[in-house]
Amino acid sequence: MAQNLFEHGRITTTVPKAKDLRPFVERLVSLALKIRSRRDNGDTAGSLRARRQLHKLMTDRSIIPAAHQDDYDLMSNAARSKTMRMASGRRFRTGEPRGRLAFTAESVTHRLVETIAPRYADRAGGYTRIIRLATRRVGDSSKLAMLQLLGGEESPGAITKPAKTARKKRTDARYAFAIASLKGKGKPAKKQATANAPEEKE
Repeated sequence: MAQNLFEHGRITTTVPKAKDLRPFVERLVSLALKIRSRRDNGDTAGSLRARRQLHKLMTDRSIIPAAHQDDYDLMSNAARSKTMRMASGRRFRTGEPRGRLAFTAESVTHRLVETIAPRYADRAGGYTRIIRLATRRVGDSSKLAMLQLLGGEESPGAITKPAKTARKKRTDARYAFAIASLKGKGKPAKKQATANAPEEKE
């Protein structure tokens, strides 16, 4: 589940599972930040220890880039293995094109350390959020929640007033006409009163 979260940015699961998974994911992100900080400080041994601990907790798996998923599905098994591993048997990690290959696989650990962790370099904790969903799971009616990485959520965009419907426009036009007609009835009386006022003075 943690691997799926790092791959997609958010997952939907039951509320108890989301609550159990959240501290585990926070620990993995903290380890990734530790790997980066020790590597930047020149402590290669400490960085390697933290990376081994990360592998021990989460293991690793390959991710096919979303843009090339359709191409990967149409490949033969031999072509798929070429995009996953080098000729030496070592797994591709970065997801970049290599040689004649248009794309290669990316490891979950590489994405966590190189892509996700830098987002939280200035953050002390709280890398995820749980959003309870109104829907329930079909079958056992369990409460569902979305576990989401912070910083990767989509912006709702500019908040603007929705366009008026034809019915709303007609209603507004009738309302404006009614107000104008009421104001029109009161105006002649005022004009007569003002017209009569100078005559009374004379």
